Amino acid sequence: MGETLGLEWQKSLLELVPNLRAFANSLSRNPDHADDLVQQTLLKAWRSKHTFHEGSNLKAWLFAILRNTFLTEVRRRKFETDDPDEELQNALISRGGQQAHMDLLDFEVALAKLPREQREVLILVGAEGVSYDEAALICGCAIGTIKSRMNRAREKLCELMGVDGAQDFGPDKSDLGENIVSAS
Repeated sequence: MGETLGLEWQKSLLELVPNLRAFANSLSRNPDHADDLVQQTLLKAWRSKHTFHEGSNLKAWLFAILRNTFLTEVRRRKFETDDPDEELQNALISRGGQQAHMDLLDFEVALAKLPREQREVLILVGAEGVSYDEAALICGCAIGTIKSRMNRAREKLCELMGVDGAQDFGPDKSDLGENIVSAS
């Protein structure tokens, strides 16, 4: 664009500001947000003035820029929430993902150390959900033997893993940090 055309183009932009403001108000229904949209539109138009074709409809071009800017903001805000006091942000807890993986590795090592008969019953009853009666048939022994093997397997597994009770299961307290205290 020549310098004379550039001045004319600037004048045309300024003349369309009231139209842009009215359109932005109709979209956003908030005068402050509408002014921001108009400002963003004019900035984008200024940066992209080399793409505007002389003789084209400047008003339509600017309205398209404004509309696209508005729609982009709407799409972006869909994933946001108001949190002025940062209460929601401060309540978020992120647990480390490594502890569960390490627990699984420890379990696999401990399971491998169990005698074959105990490991077999633990997997059949505990993991596969087979009843004690079915496990007795599969293993070819009495149901009392299955129950005894299961009990010994559980005790040995807890001993090998250093587990004393149910309180030792679940997220590690150190993973939760200070947030567990502030959340209660």
